[in-house]
Amino acid sequence: MEAKFDPNQHDWKPLVPELMVSDIHRSLAFWRDVLGFRVLFERHAEGFAYLEREGSEVMLEEAREGERTWLVGPMEKPFGRGINFQIETNDVQDLLDALKRTNWSLCREPEERWYRTGDQECGQRQFLVQDPDGYLLRFAQGLGVRDKRPPGQPKSDG
Repeated sequence: MEAKFDPNQHDWKPLVPELMVSDIHRSLAFWRDVLGFRVLFERHAEGFAYLEREGSEVMLEEAREGERTWLVGPMEKPFGRGINFQIETNDVQDLLDALKRTNWSLCREPEERWYRTGDQECGQRQFLVQDPDGYLLRFAQGLGVRDKRPPGQPKSDG
């Protein structure tokens, strides 16, 4: 049996996105059962779940009419247009296998990308997938850092 969540012992992250979803049960079936996030706690009456996977955290809340809502406009799918959430993972292949078992389509096939960070590049193996409401998730596994300076150029101090 999994240990009960203790909010006093939790390492609360300074930024945790809360995604409004159309069906909390469908979203949990994807986030928990396919992607492997664990539910730290839920508020069933509110259609709310707080999830964690390898240190990444996200909140899911079913969009409902009522006196207390975070909605500032109409929700139209795909939700989250204009944003993608990069989620670090230790094993991209494990996630790809889980998605394949459920016949879940990818938005972008796995690729190796190197991103410039000053005099170096940081590499990652990544892919893009949309959740049931269309939120774009970019799962990335680190590949390390490599030098990107032109040959013979000294390393900068700043």
